[in-house]
Amino acid sequence: MGRYKKVLVAVDGSESSRNALLQAFRLAVEEKCWITVTSVVPPFTGDLELTGVRGDVLASLAKPYEDALRDAEKLAREERVLIKTVREEGETYERIVDLADAANCDVIVMGRRGLKKIDRTLVGSVTARVIGHTQRDVLVVPGGTTLGWKKVLVATDGSKYSGIAINKAVDFAKAYGGSLVVLSVVDVPMEFYAEAPKAVEDMIHKAREYTAAVKKQAEAAGVKAESYVGEAEAWEAIVKLAQDQNVNMIVVGSHGRTGLRRLLMGSVTEKVIGHAPCPVLVVKS
Repeated sequence: MGRYKKVLVAVDGSESSRNALLQAFRLAVEEKCWITVTSVVPPFTGDLELTGVRGDVLASLAKPYEDALRDAEKLAREERVLIKTVREEGETYERIVDLADAANCDVIVMGRRGLKKIDRTLVGSVTARVIGHTQRDVLVVPGGTTLGWKKVLVATDGSKYSGIAINKAVDFAKAYGGSLVVLSVVDVPMEFYAEAPKAVEDMIHKAREYTAAVKKQAEAAGVKAESYVGEAEAWEAIVKLAQDQNVNMIVVGSHGRTGLRRLLMGSVTEKVIGHAPCPVLVVKS
C-alpha cells in the first residue's frame, strides 16, 4: 500500500510485545514494507565492582531480551515474514527512538500491557517517552487485540495535529475499504455550563463544524463517515465511543511538546492509549 515503508517493533519478552509483533507482521505484509525488531537491554544500576561476577550479571540481565529476539525470529519463520533483529543496550526509550531515526523507520510498533487502572497514568513508561521524543508515528497495540482498518475512529479538535491524523485515517480507511467514526469533544468543567452557557453553545457549534469538515473530506475520498460530538473528558469520550462503535483502530494526533513536558503523563493521547480497547495509532508525520 505504501504508507509505511519501514517498521520498527520493540519487544521485551512480554505477551503484549509478542502480540504487537504479530500485528506488525500483518501491517508489514499489507503495506509491503521492511520490518526491524529490536530488544533493548537496560543498563545495570548496581555496582559491578561489588558483585565480583561482572560477566554473569550482564549475561543474566541480557538473557530475557536476547530470548525475545530469538522468539521473534522463530515467529517470523512461522509467519514467513523477513525481519532484521537488532540488540541494543542503554536507556530503552532513547535506543528505540535513535534506532528508528537511524533506520529511517516510518512507524514504531509497541505493545501495551493490561495495566491496572491506577497504573495507566503513571509517569515514566517507555511507551510514553517514545511518543514524547520521536518524530515517527507510533502504533500501540494492547494485549489480545488485533490490527484492523474496517472501522477507524479519529478525533479532531481543529488543530494542525489532528489534521495530520485525519489525513492518515482517511488514507488507511480508503486503502482497506473501511469507514470513519469522527469525534470532536467539548471538554469543560460542569460549572462552566452554568456560568457561560453561550460560550459552551459556541464550542459545541465549533465542534460540529470540525466533524462536518472531516466527514466531507472523507466522503470526497470515497470513505463513509459518521460524525459525533461528545461532552465529557476528551479521553473518556474517545474510549467510550470506540467501545460503543466497536472500532478496530483509534487514530490521534500528538501535540508537539518539548523538554520535560514530553515526559508528563495525563494528556488526552496518553490516557486514550492507557484505556483503549483496540490499537491506537499516534500520528506524528
